Amino acid sequence: MDTSQKFNLRTGLLVLSVLLAALSRLIPHMPNFSPLAAISLFGAAYFKKTWPAFLIPIAATWLSDLLINNVVYAAYFPSFTWFYPGFYWQYGSYLLITLSGLLMLKKVNITRVVGAGLMATAIFFLVTNFAVWLGSKTYPQNLAGLISCYVAGIPFIKGTLLGNLVYSGALFGTFAWMQQRYKLVSADR
Repeated sequence: MDTSQKFNLRTGLLVLSVLLAALSRLIPHMPNFSPLAAISLFGAAYFKKTWPAFLIPIAATWLSDLLINNVVYAAYFPSFTWFYPGFYWQYGSYLLITLSGLLMLKKVNITRVVGAGLMATAIFFLVTNFAVWLGSKTYPQNLAGLISCYVAGIPFIKGTLLGNLVYSGALFGTFAWMQQRYKLVSADR
């Protein structure tokens, strides 16, 4: 197998892994147990160019959102939904998670993947709860309201953290196994 065939196989396996993980959102799960942050970290670690590291996880998120919003939860939307209100906060958190992955996962090992998963949990929690607070009618628009909003989000951290760690383990572990087993192109960026 020549270098271009190995590259195409490797890239195809990366994209397939991301899409399968994104589609796993359709499986019933606990609140915030999601593959999306792990997908962002995985893309950051293994796509050789920076633009696919950002674009492919966001595209997988958007495609799975289309299915969820227009098939699974279609009854909650009055018409076909391309983007739900406030989507940019969630998507922005994934872009920040990808950026943190680019910085933290230049070399992939268990310690770095776990650390990146913890960082992803913090980023998602801080960004999305700030978005809930901003302009909220539920929380006062002051520091006390912001703190109250963050406190109210604490029960959801468990699902976020477990999702990040389980899906990171599955994505990174499966890809490492495939690299060993099938002699795929090196994971170096």
